[in-house]
Amino acid sequence: MIARAGTRRRAYVRAHPIASLVAGRTGQGIITLLLVSLVVFAATQLLPGNAARAILGFSATPQRIHALELELGLYRGWWSQYWGWLSGLPVGRLGTSLANSEPVWRLVEPRLLNSAVLVVVSGLTGCVLGIALGAVAALRHGSLLDNSMTVGALAVLAVPEFVVAIGVVILFSTVVFHLFPGVSLLTPGENILQAPRLLVLPALSLVIVTIPYVYRMTRAATLEALESPYVEMARLKGVPRWRVLVQHALPNALPPTIQVVGLTFLRLAGGIVLVEEVFDFPGIGQGLVNAVTDRDIPVIQFIVIALAAFYVVVNITTDVLALLCSPRRRIPA
Repeated sequence: MIARAGTRRRAYVRAHPIASLVAGRTGQGIITLLLVSLVVFAATQLLPGNAARAILGFSATPQRIHALELELGLYRGWWSQYWGWLSGLPVGRLGTSLANSEPVWRLVEPRLLNSAVLVVVSGLTGCVLGIALGAVAALRHGSLLDNSMTVGALAVLAVPEFVVAIGVVILFSTVVFHLFPGVSLLTPGENILQAPRLLVLPALSLVIVTIPYVYRMTRAATLEALESPYVEMARLKGVPRWRVLVQHALPNALPPTIQVVGLTFLRLAGGIVLVEEVFDFPGIGQGLVNAVTDRDIPVIQFIVIALAAFYVVVNITTDVLALLCSPRRRIPA
């Protein structure tokens, strides 16, 4: 009976593309997270010095350093330390910060929330604007508007994130206008949702660097769809241009665009480190830099695993959405 149920489940997964995709990507994601956990643990072991010396400072005596090493459990072998940390992740036992003896989750949770808000707001805004601008440029292919937007997108792509962030500060905070704070300093216990004005300039910086990627893919995919026979037939029937774009071209341009949107969110997760440093934004990127400076191994490990899990989830979600937008691929075999 159990064997039959298992056989039916396997047959269902093979017959349904979406279920098969989710099952395969989930398995790959688990293996990826295990490999990432092993690599990041090995990398933290290779950092110069140790956590005890980072906490006590270079003026500490060898006796004090040795006593703190015993207290923190740094005398154990690397495999014992790794397994103790890894086995605690599924049950929420994330360990204690070596720098200030507080639970890792208590330290990282507010930073995770702040960075999540920053990534979601800037990512959604940039992707919506990029899709809209790309569709308009494709509809006006070859016009002055199309050429101007394409050149502008290429120019923005050549500028690093931190340069864009500095330019935004100069324009909207310090030299030209004085509309928003140039730094995102929060009081203890406050999150970015309680001070939305501090989110404007960091989000704007990420929106500016996000739009060109989505714009270029949307423009290229929409142009390809507009040159297809079914769109030509719709035009011959006298269908308005905006309706041809919205009902016929854009739906067929969505699968490749969704892939770029997913890559954009992944790029934002890595790019927020520089932007957070420029604005002193209390997010996960700044937290990772501080943890590396303090050699706070449990915090480093959790932040890296959280980022890796975000990558896995976004990849799976992107693939599923792209499959849902392709009717011929999502029909069961």
